[in-house]
Amino acid sequence: MTEPGTTDSTPAGARLQFTRHWDVPAAEVWAALTAPDRLARWFGTYDGPREPGGTGLLTMTAEDGATGEPLTVVECAEGRRLSVAWGAPDHWAVDLDLAEVGGATTLVFSQVFRGAADVPDDVALGWHWYLDRLDAEVRGTAAPPAWEEFLAGTAPRYGA
Repeated sequence: MTEPGTTDSTPAGARLQFTRHWDVPAAEVWAALTAPDRLARWFGTYDGPREPGGTGLLTMTAEDGATGEPLTVVECAEGRRLSVAWGAPDHWAVDLDLAEVGGATTLVFSQVFRGAADVPDDVALGWHWYLDRLDAEVRGTAAPPAWEEFLAGTAPRYGA
């Protein structure tokens, strides 16, 4: 079972953070994060410019009845950092930082909940599930169980 997210406080608000490790080069993880076909398998589709300042439409593929939401690429340093913001009115800001050492890659996922004292449990659980789906994409293994089964097995780790 993968590690749960951690939370802490920042001057801007509560922060949720996950760390994942793979024995593959950063380019492989980057491709899973950004190549349209691979992104669609674990997270969603993005129709828009793939450069800083570009805004397009993000549609999450694992959500029943999901409709597209505006997503803006805030920062994009190929193979190292992707920062995006989407949704209104609360604009979710997510940072994905990659570091490669000796052919192995570490991903640090962060989301700050501006002005909030706590991270909502359902959001932490959701990101845990999506990052497990990313893990399966990077490793070329079967996706984790469906949301309901995942939730039943993982929610207690978050006190939910």
